[in-house]
Amino acid sequence: MAHKRKKIAVIGAGFVGSTTAHWAAQKELGDVVILDINEGAAIGKALDLAQAGPIEMFDARVKGTNKYEDIADSDVVIITAGMPRKPGMSRDELVGINAKIVKDVCEGVKKYAPNSFVIVVCNPMDVMAVYAKQILGFPRERVLGMGGCLDSARFREFIAEELNVSVKDVTGIVIGNHGDAMMPLVRHASVSGIPLTELLPADKIAAIVARTKQAGAEIGGHLKTGSAYYAPSRGAVEMAEAILKDQKRVLPVAVELTGEFGVNEGLMVGVLATIGGKGLEKVHKFEMNPAEQEEFKKSVDAVRTLVSALKNVQ
Repeated sequence: MAHKRKKIAVIGAGFVGSTTAHWAAQKELGDVVILDINEGAAIGKALDLAQAGPIEMFDARVKGTNKYEDIADSDVVIITAGMPRKPGMSRDELVGINAKIVKDVCEGVKKYAPNSFVIVVCNPMDVMAVYAKQILGFPRERVLGMGGCLDSARFREFIAEELNVSVKDVTGIVIGNHGDAMMPLVRHASVSGIPLTELLPADKIAAIVARTKQAGAEIGGHLKTGSAYYAPSRGAVEMAEAILKDQKRVLPVAVELTGEFGVNEGLMVGVLATIGGKGLEKVHKFEMNPAEQEEFKKSVDAVRTLVSALKNVQ
């Protein structure tokens, strides 16, 4: 039997979507289909990216389309479609606008790529991931939310910057919701194994935590129109690569909790999980101290509040 190339569908040809396609093609994870209701944007960006192939030397076919049949049999679908946050707009205000888009997208995915792994990127991510899973009806292993990979990258970058060390040697994880109640795990952050708490004073660490929580808004404030896209798209591709290559990466991703950390009402919250060829393979539980438990509870409450806003969407 001939070996079939992997296929990655990117829904949305905006900055996040087109950059997601760029990373996926550059890494030769498979052939890439960019789908957008604006067919011209999808086709134009796909052609442009494909023409970088002979220079970058990647073997990945890139196609743009507005037809869901073109995503047929995709291995991974990455949903970036949706309105970005405008300056001053909370992630919460986006719920109504983006839920309608996610519903249409998921109906197309369910019909044409029913065996795919779905990675939700559009904001507010936690609630859009919950809604996507409801519409898709896929098992929890195959619907994941991208927030933690991005937030953790930001946390690590700020630590590296403060200490003037390579980002390669910084370990830092952010769990919880992808929003203001996100939870950088300070106690578990380290540089080449040395705890962060031994390298920086408490006030410096607190400043890094605060900046991590506001990192998306910081970028949006500078850009004025639109929001971050290089790091969010790379976070999504980190997850896709773990699935497509069965890497067993332990990544901070939003998954539906079924009793872990005492959460079992269909909420999707960022936790540490093994991601491999079966999608979500294991949620890693670890002991939280009382302060962390309190913080995690706030994160879960934030997701619950957003999900309750979905009831007005139907």
